[in-house]
Amino acid sequence: MNITGKITGIKYKIHFADELESITNKEFNINKAPTACIINSGKNSFAISKWVSPKRTRSYPYERVYNTLNISKKITVIPIVKDEGATGDRDFIQWDTVSLMSLLDVFVIFAFYNKAEKAENKITNQQFDNDFILSKIKEIEQYHSSALHWNLNELNLQLHNTIDKVKIVYANIEKATGVKLHNSKGLENFKNKIGKDVSLFMNFSRGKAEQAQAREFVTIQPKESLSTLTKAKITITNYLGGQYFFTVDEVKVEKNKMMLIEGKHSAKSILPSKGDIKDGLLKMILYCNLSDTKVKGENMICEPILQLTSFKLKGEMNSNSSKKEVENFVAENDFTASQKLLIARLIEEAKSNNFTINIKQAK
Repeated sequence: MNITGKITGIKYKIHFADELESITNKEFNINKAPTACIINSGKNSFAISKWVSPKRTRSYPYERVYNTLNISKKITVIPIVKDEGATGDRDFIQWDTVSLMSLLDVFVIFAFYNKAEKAENKITNQQFDNDFILSKIKEIEQYHSSALHWNLNELNLQLHNTIDKVKIVYANIEKATGVKLHNSKGLENFKNKIGKDVSLFMNFSRGKAEQAQAREFVTIQPKESLSTLTKAKITITNYLGGQYFFTVDEVKVEKNKMMLIEGKHSAKSILPSKGDIKDGLLKMILYCNLSDTKVKGENMICEPILQLTSFKLKGEMNSNSSKKEVENFVAENDFTASQKLLIARLIEEAKSNNFTINIKQAK
């Protein structure tokens, strides 16, 4: 099943974000800072998160961004390339990542690593160039246009220069560690393919995203426990011209209604991790703002569902359950105080944004 939809803007109330630590701009070092925090700079304050790889499937970057979304000004630091060594992975930033951040009104700093350590035949503990990031933070602090305008401007005017810096710093890291890295021609090819025209970057990334979507479509992830194997491809177009290629874990269609189910499963714990849940909530932000959803050209009403499962759970409940039903479910599963709070906050977020949370025993 192939689903299409549009997003013309984001309206969503955050209730599940972590409380962020505050750091003054003088004390801030991206390599020592938490994965998400608040920077205080005189009269201004803003939230900042960091990715450890440009690849979205590593280390819960969506969770980190999610934790900043209830702050008015948001920044995320993403390495444009991460090379782990010639025998390891080399990942590049994708247009859809940038487009999604722009849609969420998040300023992107296109960063690079300038230090690393040797670990056998690979490099590890890669460190961002903190001076470069501090200079970009200062620019953003004085920037009065939208995150979208900043992100596109950085892509058009600065990305080529940053890739040239990446080539230099990785050559220095290779020399310092003695670890063979990927050929720099790959960086030059990336630079040439994205060009200085955002549309070229979009098209280059789109092909890779479609390939990843096709791979995921035929794969059941270990963190999914579904009542059916009805996966579907969903392509979301937004007003920025970006397209997102996702795979919906499970789809149920009833007449003109279509339930988009994002599944998060835990095999060892009674509930999925916070990271998994927030990754799912970021999908809910998208699905809750979908319009003009269609299957085979027919209009469908979209009903987003975040489904949390575990073999250790007993019974089931959802965010529309009565107070008594929730109390019985909580008592039957002997949840801790923190787990009860987690469930309460999830219910609040679901009701505020008109989607459904299902919590149930895995089959």
